[in-house]
Amino acid sequence: MATTAADGNLKPYLRKNGVKREHIGKNGYHNHKEKNGQGTDVASRCHKHEPFEQAPMYVAVLTYLGFGIVTLFGYLRDFLRAVGLEKCNIAQEREKQKDFVPLYQDFENFYTRNLYMRVRDNWNRPICSLPGPVFDLMERVSDDYNWTFRYCNRLIYDRHTVNSINSIMEEVSLRYMDSIHEELEQLVANFLGVESAMTYGMGFATNSMNIPALVGRGCLILSDELNHTSLILGARLSGATIRVFKHNNMQSLEKMLKEAVCSGQPRTHRPWKKILIVVEGIYSMEGSVVLLPEVIALKKKYKAYLYLDEAHSIGAVGQTGRGVTELFNVNPADVDVMMGTFTKSFGASGGYIAGKKELVDYLRTHSHSAVYATAMSPPATEQIIRAMKCIMGKDGSTEGLRRIRQLAENTKYFRSRLKEMGFIIYGNNDSPVVPVLLYMPAKVVAFAREMLARKIGVVVVGFPATPITEARARFCVSAAHTRDMLNQVLDCMNEVGDLLCLKFSRRKYSPQPDLCDETDFELDS
Repeated sequence: MATTAADGNLKPYLRKNGVKREHIGKNGYHNHKEKNGQGTDVASRCHKHEPFEQAPMYVAVLTYLGFGIVTLFGYLRDFLRAVGLEKCNIAQEREKQKDFVPLYQDFENFYTRNLYMRVRDNWNRPICSLPGPVFDLMERVSDDYNWTFRYCNRLIYDRHTVNSINSIMEEVSLRYMDSIHEELEQLVANFLGVESAMTYGMGFATNSMNIPALVGRGCLILSDELNHTSLILGARLSGATIRVFKHNNMQSLEKMLKEAVCSGQPRTHRPWKKILIVVEGIYSMEGSVVLLPEVIALKKKYKAYLYLDEAHSIGAVGQTGRGVTELFNVNPADVDVMMGTFTKSFGASGGYIAGKKELVDYLRTHSHSAVYATAMSPPATEQIIRAMKCIMGKDGSTEGLRRIRQLAENTKYFRSRLKEMGFIIYGNNDSPVVPVLLYMPAKVVAFAREMLARKIGVVVVGFPATPITEARARFCVSAAHTRDMLNQVLDCMNEVGDLLCLKFSRRKYSPQPDLCDETDFELDS
């Protein structure tokens, strides 16, 4: 690979972080060389095995054909409803009011009433047990093609478990006046290695309400094309100009940064007030990991700010669970705004913003999530504190560290077995988010139902949450999963994959070594 002229000015920043030299490939990745002289690529160690394998051409053709068929049948069923041969269950206006926009647009609801409604039983399944590696689902059936459901069984909660939860809530209520929220915020700051932190009651609102407080008109947001909806909404609400760069592509990002600095704002060409780069640690639908050292290098080069969403990476990657900053061994101070949620690794609710004290103090008085929202509930706060102390080892045990290592082992084992079977999966080998590509709409529905028949609950995702030709099942591996549990799921996956012909991979699988769990390289500034 040849070094490009566009990346020449990155060298001072990369050298400052302990990197000797860099090359840019056609995919836009900077492949750093370690300063210890062993010649191993730091970035490629974590990302060369992060493929987005393309399905065979016939799969794409059949996927489009499948959507075409269900669309034609949708129009046929709309015709049958219009002539009264089929009952219409969707909400409708009795009389259209003059000079008012209709409440229900027929064309906009076409997908919902004709495609989604037929397969709605694969989503929003009621869970009737406490969180854990195994849970109970309430059985339900529909007599009107999924417009309504009726429940068949009743599940009784374990009274001992409920009583223990009530005792924790009573204990926490007594501590509520003892600044439990301040304790959590200080603990989060210590865990992340930053000056200060602030917590919020809702993870989605942590993004959507804080980004508008940080940027506004005259500012520029550079957003990864696969960012979460909460980030996209926050960017839109801010009023700032939004430009989208290709996923994890440093050439695309640098091109936009260079243009923003050289050209300034449209028409006036005045300099942008702020340039904010918005990325995720682990992308929730792809399982890919952000190229953090490269993003930081570009951010420093062009004097931009960096907003890092670690909803799926905090508590999941890194030797002690401190997220992608620890995974790449970069200085947390190089990330201007660190965001995360407590709904994944900490088993609770809410989110946080962390960084410099000036940033957090500003958000306390300017963020809508702080000014107009209620504080996190005391039981959720206590749950997060206990979970975080366990991860940090402040509970006097090594259970947290054991779980972090167990999660890494489970992730690598689950991914390697799926690749060995011939499934196309996305993402980084260290990512516990494992998307398995299913592609065709009929196969998505059949896969979910076949797995449920084998007592395996899976999450399937399709258009519009994913590209129309890349429907998938998303698995999230847990440290609580035992090897027997994983093997049970994998055996069912293998059986269903053969039954439905879901093994599309054409790559020959070869086991890969562990990539990012050594500490023999330095990127600290």
